Amino acid sequence: MKKALITGITGQDGSYLTEILLEKGYEVHGIIRRSSSFNTGRIDHLYRDPGILDHSLFLHFGDLIDPSSLNRLLDKIEPDEIYNLAAQSHVKVSFEIPDYTAQVDALGTLRFLDAIRETGLRKVKFYQASTSELFGKVLENPQSEVTPFYPRSPYGVSKLFAYWTIVNYREAYGMFACNGILFNHESPRRGNTFVTKKITRAVAGMLFGSGEVLRLGNLNAKRDWGYAPEFCEGMWRMLQLAEPVDLVLATGESRSVREFVEEAFRVAGITLKWLGQGSTESGVVDDIDTDVLQNVHSIRTCPLKKGDLVVAVDPTYYRPTEVDTLIGNPRKAEDILGWKARTKFAELVRIMLEADIEAARPAH
Repeated sequence: MKKALITGITGQDGSYLTEILLEKGYEVHGIIRRSSSFNTGRIDHLYRDPGILDHSLFLHFGDLIDPSSLNRLLDKIEPDEIYNLAAQSHVKVSFEIPDYTAQVDALGTLRFLDAIRETGLRKVKFYQASTSELFGKVLENPQSEVTPFYPRSPYGVSKLFAYWTIVNYREAYGMFACNGILFNHESPRRGNTFVTKKITRAVAGMLFGSGEVLRLGNLNAKRDWGYAPEFCEGMWRMLQLAEPVDLVLATGESRSVREFVEEAFRVAGITLKWLGQGSTESGVVDDIDTDVLQNVHSIRTCPLKKGDLVVAVDPTYYRPTEVDTLIGNPRKAEDILGWKARTKFAELVRIMLEADIEAARPAH
């Protein structure tokens, strides 16, 4: 039985990766930070199963800003594989707490690699959750493993430090350490403050009378959006290689935030009409397909009506420096791993919206 150690196990990717590894027969250890309340919602279905918890899944307190905890856990667990998914991962927030972002995302990776070196775990394989935000102000389209980096946020800069730390420790100490340069990947488990989840939650709430207006920043920012469980499978495949390699995982398609909004409303049976421009732009209901609401989503009456304001641009959500377009070239991962993103954009939006509709549906 292989042992895997996961940081960020309570996050979107950590929860899906845990499921994948348990299904493959791993003993999984997760690092969680101590707080006054548990943040284990995404793994509660695993955590509450005594059969899994007692024999295959173990949670430990630790933190990437506490080197002693990392050394202690490595000595105790002696993992075969490590997946470093923990991070302050919100790009906009990284402008507000840049020092903390760097402590966790940049120096946290350095601390972990040094802990591996100090404890003598020479055979362990280390996966670093890198990011498409490394490309930032993109210098070519699409972006691949050889595209120059130009990060545009404290988050991106911190991840760049971590990326080159992986490369350096691999070359200096012969470690099996690799970077997964993952483009945006979403799911119903995405954090509520991330734009995709923010959109689908807002649309679902409107269908049940939330009265909420969806407020967004740059509607024209374009991203390469994939389905998180598939990307987590790619992470695992990277650590099954005989030699470490840095790879881009992406869908190869790019869609704007505006398109995501339009598709989410379309799945709900609502057509939008855009008014104004720039910071004064807004979206109103143009048409409602009651057949879709009733027959697909089992919603008999919808409080929305034609002309209702449902989307508004809010400059508060603008970033000091924007990343306009990201689109990945996954050819190398397809060739080396046999990995390919299968879930298309429209299907991803449908999966997320339907999950949020069920979550928002009144209990009675």
